[in-house]
Amino acid sequence: MNVDAKQGRLNQAVCGWCYEHLPLDTLAAEVAARGMAGIDLLEPAQFETVKQHGLICTMVTSHPLEEGLCDPQYHAMCLEKLTASIEATAAEGWPNVICFTGNARGIDRETGMRNCITALEKILPLAESRGVTLVMELLNSRVDHPDYMCDRSEWGVELVRRVGSKHFRLLFDVYHMQIMEGDIIRTIEQHHEAFGHYHTAGNPGRHELDEHQELRYPAIARAIADTGFAGYLAHEFVAKGDPLAALSDAVRQCTV
Repeated sequence: MNVDAKQGRLNQAVCGWCYEHLPLDTLAAEVAARGMAGIDLLEPAQFETVKQHGLICTMVTSHPLEEGLCDPQYHAMCLEKLTASIEATAAEGWPNVICFTGNARGIDRETGMRNCITALEKILPLAESRGVTLVMELLNSRVDHPDYMCDRSEWGVELVRRVGSKHFRLLFDVYHMQIMEGDIIRTIEQHHEAFGHYHTAGNPGRHELDEHQELRYPAIARAIADTGFAGYLAHEFVAKGDPLAALSDAVRQCTV
């Protein structure tokens, strides 16, 4: 293994769903052994397991991905789930809860943005009072998530600007944005203040950060670190080979 994320400038984590074949306790031990900070996308029932390994949940789950804030019919459900996640996250002193626009279902982008703002204005006072940041994920609508509204960094950055709260930021997923728009490093340099979290994966295929994919992660990690980013970069790839060896290599590449 011989990797230690603590030797670099970025706080690295991993997305738990990519390792569903491993018991969470085993994954947490492997994550801790690599000097990583925690595990993304866990539920409160899983918190105690990661805490036993000196880790945190670097991004707590909330409402469904496809049923999100751009569509008012889902606002009540989303706000209920977000409230519960914020309270559980704040109780641990942890930083982040994920949220999504959901699918457009015929709603135009301007209306969808206004709908998101309406929902966020109702929940952000709670997040702000609890010291929790809501982080909306940028996802591709071309391959993995057809009809998802927040599929371009420009749209998400504008939403952050209109909301105007330091407790609302974007999750810049490098894999998804490579599919939708490319120009990854320039986007990070220009809009990093809107980005509160990062995800990695190889493209195409969402596999290892290896020579079979088109992104050069040491350069991307260096660009993120050079912005002074103090949040978390979480690996979200599904390995074709040995998943723990692939995790070690990802940590090595992003320890800059």
